[in-house]
Amino acid sequence: MNTSSPARQFRNCLPLATLLIILLPALAAAQDPVKSFDQLNTRLKIGDTIWVTDAQGQEVKGKLSALSTDGLMLDAGGTKPFAARDVGIVRERRRDSLKNGAIIGAIPGAIFGLFVGGFASETGTGAALGAVVVGALGAAVGVGIDALIPGKKVVAYWAPRSTGPAPSRVSLAPVVTPRAKGVAVAFSF
Repeated sequence: MNTSSPARQFRNCLPLATLLIILLPALAAAQDPVKSFDQLNTRLKIGDTIWVTDAQGQEVKGKLSALSTDGLMLDAGGTKPFAARDVGIVRERRRDSLKNGAIIGAIPGAIFGLFVGGFASETGTGAALGAVVVGALGAAVGVGIDALIPGKKVVAYWAPRSTGPAPSRVSLAPVVTPRAKGVAVAFSF
């Protein structure tokens, strides 16, 4: 017969549960860039803040004011038009869901609440109540912090490379045999 209390049994399982939670990977939902300029309307909407890098490598940040299959227009302290053929990269900032901030805040809050509630009362009810109350406070703090963090800039469109001549290459490889030691050099044009 097992004579240990439910709170003691719970405390014995807590380190393993904590380790499992820490080792669970975070899920990320990343989108690949669209393949052609005329698909850009599936990723962007008028009013989005975007960064456009033109064919010369100049980056301009602004709000998207017009988008068509032929080009786009940015409001960047003045109207700046870009023809589709002159656009190299379009980046957008994607806001992160506040859900992960709530989860990240709730988990340590609930674990801390379990410890505090478990030590404050010898019943499982105190541990559960501590987990719920402090977990909710942790979730609120996590949401607040997550709301302050700007989202990541992601590539919405990357222009396909031109079909010009292949670049020159130089390859180096070590050569080690019982008779010789050296470097093999190969050039391709």
